[in-house]
Amino acid sequence: MGTKEQIHKSIVEACQKGKDKARYELYQLYSKAMFNICYRMMNNREEAEDMLQEAFTQAFMNLHSFRFESSFGTWLKKIVVNTCLNAINKKKVELTYCEEIYNYDHPEDEEEETETEFTVANITKAMQMLPEGGRMIFSLYLFEGYDHTEIAQIMNISESTSKSQFMRAKRRIIEILKNQKALKK
Repeated sequence: MGTKEQIHKSIVEACQKGKDKARYELYQLYSKAMFNICYRMMNNREEAEDMLQEAFTQAFMNLHSFRFESSFGTWLKKIVVNTCLNAINKKKVELTYCEEIYNYDHPEDEEEETETEFTVANITKAMQMLPEGGRMIFSLYLFEGYDHTEIAQIMNISESTSKSQFMRAKRRIIEILKNQKALKK
């Protein structure tokens, strides 16, 4: 275990003993990254802030169950993702997925693709235009590092649905970025 993990381990252990200063330190270490996950999943700043607070509350209430079998960040990320998914499911809104409405068999698309700016900022902005289900799958796969098997379990969908929705979301983001580039010309 490296020095950084040992520092975090001592902070987690202090939290487990009920030290408020250690809780504050853990929050400072992880809140920004966890907020980004919440924001990508909720697509709304206020809801993301609520989910962040709820996730940290759950994490601190259940810290006694953390056994150092994974990093604290990995453990916390699962809580954050589940908190967001539970909130979305409570809304009782049917997740809308990306529809296959574009034909991508044009060779000129491939030439234009290399000119399109694929930066994290541009992709994140384009993600906001995706339907909720496609956006969540895209985010979980690309930004959070879950594989399609894990996404299928988390979202209670088939693995093939996760894969197809990811591809549709990816194509839609490419289309959005190309349209934005064309508007700038």
